[in-house]
Amino acid sequence: MNDSIENMIQRAETELKDAFAEAERVERVRTRQILDVFRAHRISYRHFSPTTGYGYDDVGRDTLEAVYADLFHTEAALMRPQIASGTAALSLTLFGLTRPGERILSATGLPYDTLLGILGTGMDVTPGSLKENGRSFDLVELKPDGTIDLEAVARAMTSETTLIIAQRSRGYSWRPSLMPEAFAPLAEMIHSRFPWARLMVDNCYGEFVRDQEPTDFGADVCVGSLIKNPGGGIAPTGGYIVGSAEAVDRVAWRLTAPGLGRELGSYAGDYRPFYQGLFMAPHTVCQALKTALLAARLFENLGLRSTPGSTEKRADIIQAIQMGTPERLVAFCQGIQSASPIDSMAMPEPWDMPGYDDPVVMAAGTFVAGASIELSADGPMRAPYIAYMQGGLTYTHGRLALAEALGRMMEKGTL
Repeated sequence: MNDSIENMIQRAETELKDAFAEAERVERVRTRQILDVFRAHRISYRHFSPTTGYGYDDVGRDTLEAVYADLFHTEAALMRPQIASGTAALSLTLFGLTRPGERILSATGLPYDTLLGILGTGMDVTPGSLKENGRSFDLVELKPDGTIDLEAVARAMTSETTLIIAQRSRGYSWRPSLMPEAFAPLAEMIHSRFPWARLMVDNCYGEFVRDQEPTDFGADVCVGSLIKNPGGGIAPTGGYIVGSAEAVDRVAWRLTAPGLGRELGSYAGDYRPFYQGLFMAPHTVCQALKTALLAARLFENLGLRSTPGSTEKRADIIQAIQMGTPERLVAFCQGIQSASPIDSMAMPEPWDMPGYDDPVVMAAGTFVAGASIELSADGPMRAPYIAYMQGGLTYTHGRLALAEALGRMMEKGTL
């Protein structure tokens, strides 16, 4: 490693002592919560066994869903390997909780790029989208300070608005991510003034970052991916939906069939990775947070803008860094890829990735394909050329990869 880069990293680590300690405190709190729930449900080897066929009375599946419900303090949960991604889990929920003629309202501005096709926004309506199936969509922007505009949400509500959605993470935007408690005023307003509507939070990238989750602050439903935070880097696939029993049942009917719902669905694989991944999740999230903190501090010290800042409280594992030029963004992602345990020989270049409006450069040398809890970095090729870095199974690997990325940027003359 270049001596100057090592000195930069050591300086940043010294400056991050308090921030690292806070991440480790949350890890202890959340690990205790999971351990207590596992013990309460008497988890044993029998819960790991696979099932086939219809999957009736699948004790591993049913108990794991009960564990998720307890952790999120909700009535029910749907946790299935068959849910292909966080986007798939969100799609199931959006379709399951709305009917033709009803309206969806986003309280946090334009959602993440991959949801736009599901919603059916834009000139060309995606076949099978919510719009094609009779649902309409509108949005309310966040306030300039990044908080939810309650008055604007209230003005935008109609008798047809039955689902308010909110995205916890920043997605491909420069806005701040939202703390779990930020949803409390929105939930209170919806439940008191618009009791026919539900609040759904896209919780991707946010699980186990704080002591509590949005469902602790009134969210009716939370949705996420198992190859992000709650899978702990071990779960090979899957997604989850937690919330009220009535809402989760509606989503389950969309996944399987009306009237069958959560009772149906076998898994011929081993449930152990889902249990073990969940148990490991607070530790893995802590490693990812420390990696993100180091990235923030390094680039701040180099004069680049990043969000959240290295001294700010964190709501998710994503670190956004304004690279300023396409060359710098590409060099950073190439450096991360070269330090990946998988496909380190690959050389990321911008490409037209399905579900995105702009070409995207993506570094993702992960054991589980596309797993965002493993170290990855990507960004759309549009000004101001922001790199979105997330994940890191171990802080040691994150540290090495950032050193490699800085070295690559120096080599390419972009730093």
